[in-house]
Amino acid sequence: MTNILEIQSKPRRLIKKTFLKLIRNSVGTRMFRNFYLGQQGEIFDATKNGELSCAFYVSSLLVIFQLIKNVHGTVEDTRKDLEASGWTEVNQPALGSVIIWGPAKDQGLNEHIGFYIGRGKAISNSSTKKKIVEHDLTYDNTRKIIAIYSNPILSD
Repeated sequence: MTNILEIQSKPRRLIKKTFLKLIRNSVGTRMFRNFYLGQQGEIFDATKNGELSCAFYVSSLLVIFQLIKNVHGTVEDTRKDLEASGWTEVNQPALGSVIIWGPAKDQGLNEHIGFYIGRGKAISNSSTKKKIVEHDLTYDNTRKIIAIYSNPILSD
């Protein structure tokens, strides 16, 4: 028989702390390099061996914490899932906010997605290094932030 003191002393999950630590600990990993799709008997790597892995990375971490519903291969689909899952667009990032950047200057049409970790820093996939990296929030002014999303579960 369980006594009342045992029930009251059960530790509670610290979702935000664990989530932020998982993001920080992901720096350097290459585990999000490949996201395979198949169509009409053809198989292809939608992330181009790590060049386009930002949405796969971000959505995978969010799914682990049940903060969105599905893993995605595109920023657009990840954004739709954020909105459908209760994330709201805000003006200023907080720890754990999801940041969406516009396309890099002179480098194509792809938007980019990552996490804000504080002190003007973010973590996301590097298309050139093909792994998860920490970087300046402004990408040295090569990308413009077009959206910031916050979730009430992660608020202080």
